[in-house]
Amino acid sequence: MAVEYKDYYKLLGVERSTPRDDISKAYKKLARKYHPDLNPGDKNAEERFKEINEAYEVLKDDEKRRLYDQLGPNWQHGQQFQGAPGFENMRFDFGGGRGFEGAGFSDFFETLFGGGARARGQGGFGPDPFGNFSARQRRGRDVEAEFSLTLEEAFRGGRKAVSLREASGGAKTLEVNIPAGVREGARIRLAGQGDPGMGGGPAGDLYLKVRMAPHPQFTLDGDNVIYDLQLAPWEAALGTTVRVPTLDGDVDMTIAPGACSGRKLRLRGKGLGSGVARGDQYVRIGIRTPGEPTERERELWQELARTSAFRARD
Repeated sequence: MAVEYKDYYKLLGVERSTPRDDISKAYKKLARKYHPDLNPGDKNAEERFKEINEAYEVLKDDEKRRLYDQLGPNWQHGQQFQGAPGFENMRFDFGGGRGFEGAGFSDFFETLFGGGARARGQGGFGPDPFGNFSARQRRGRDVEAEFSLTLEEAFRGGRKAVSLREASGGAKTLEVNIPAGVREGARIRLAGQGDPGMGGGPAGDLYLKVRMAPHPQFTLDGDNVIYDLQLAPWEAALGTTVRVPTLDGDVDMTIAPGACSGRKLRLRGKGLGSGVARGDQYVRIGIRTPGEPTERERELWQELARTSAFRARD
């Protein structure tokens, strides 16, 4: 019976001279693209996945590749193939390790290398670089979603109820344990809360990505928290003590005389993170002048201007 020739090099998008390591890289890239878990219900992707697995099974093995390369000029023209000299009694063992149960190799493959693979099962997906899945049972896909935290929640940590919208249109609420000091962009894993498995396979995991909600008083600079403190001119000149908010509660801060606008004062360990990696809070000084001074205030400013030897631009 004539069987159609399969160009394994073309299926993997490589040349006949391509080294084995590069063939492996090409295979993994295509396997990710056409993996059944990433293309549910897509029969074309499923068939493509089978073909690249079959091609890789031959080309990753030096002996099978050598025998395949002996087919001669037929590989160039896609001609019908009846079998090549030297293949009549060749049989390869597909047992052990991960195995090829349910591999569903083509007639071309079995004509060359024997029917042992098909004898072990029909259909399926063959070797899988992402786990021991079969057509009957597969682990559910991992899912990623974002959720919002206030800076105070991120600083203190603790349990939080998170409501998520499901693909079906419904919603579910999960209790999430927030690590103290969690950072923007961190991912929290909830085992078994991803997509359900197929055929009784285990569910995937849910990864919640942390997003910080805008704060009315603080901004973030990495793990550091920035707070803008406005001082009156005389407070900046003479010094003062002010009450400053932090994520851990208010604290009293002493401002030394001669504070300049833009200067940053540090409150150690009042930022995000944990342990020795915890960030700080920086209090950034700004100087605010009266918008509409009274007549007496204007007289005092004018007297100060006449008598002061200070020159801001010197």
